[in-house]
Amino acid sequence: MSEDSSAFVIPLHQIPAKRKKAAAPRKVSRPRRPKAKAPAAEVEPPSYELLIPPEFLPANDRTADAAEPLRPAVRQAAPAASLRRKLASIFLVMSALALAAVGITINGWFARSLGASDTAGWLFLAIGVAADIIALVMPCCAAELWHAGRRITAVAGWVIWLVTFTFAVTAGIGFASTNISDVALARASRVTPTVATAQAALADAMTARDRECKGGVGKFCREREAVVAERRQILDSAMVSVAQAADPQTDAAIKLVTWGSRGMLRPALEDFAMLRLILLALLPQIGGILLVIGRHSAKVP
Repeated sequence: MSEDSSAFVIPLHQIPAKRKKAAAPRKVSRPRRPKAKAPAAEVEPPSYELLIPPEFLPANDRTADAAEPLRPAVRQAAPAASLRRKLASIFLVMSALALAAVGITINGWFARSLGASDTAGWLFLAIGVAADIIALVMPCCAAELWHAGRRITAVAGWVIWLVTFTFAVTAGIGFASTNISDVALARASRVTPTVATAQAALADAMTARDRECKGGVGKFCREREAVVAERRQILDSAMVSVAQAADPQTDAAIKLVTWGSRGMLRPALEDFAMLRLILLALLPQIGGILLVIGRHSAKVP
């Protein structure tokens, strides 16, 4: 019995087996960065407070909402207030310069009147004008030096101002007292109808006395002497009343103070006269202080 040899048949052409390709190394891809997106516009969440009636909102919210329409009005009022402040500063500076001009004139006039000669008068005039100009300008300079930190120099400036200010005030007192007294004497010496009548009656009484006493002193002569003395007293009282009416301002001020205080204050003539003298001497010399206030008030924001 023959064996099956088909299993031992070797084919002449063998097909090579396919090789598996080696897997190529994969490239590790880097993770891509996400592109920056443009920031989206923030959308405000719907405010439900708009749907709530104002009376149910808190008090602070109602106040803020009520104040919101007033803000434009406040912004418009700020320039107007600044303009008013600047105008007030300008008028204050103008008033200070006017008072300074009056003070310089007063001090120059009174200083010149003290000179025994023309040369001395002009020298006194120069001193008075220079002192008043220093009293006007020195407060501004001293204030600027103080703000700049130069305290010692500023204090020295204020001391100089005090000296010149005192000199200017004394000159103002001399000017005011001289002119007021001259005017009072002129008014007191005027002849009113009452004074004229009293003078005529006194002249008649003196004529009658001289005629009666020519032959000697007797009973009728003594009567005429008594009449003359009586008429002289009438004339003196008339002249005193005229002198009291020579300063109607003082008399009216005393009556006003007495009426306003219901009789509790009764100033004398000399009291009001001294007060008026101080004011007339002091006011023309405060131009420097007003100038400082006017300049600094214009710089206030």
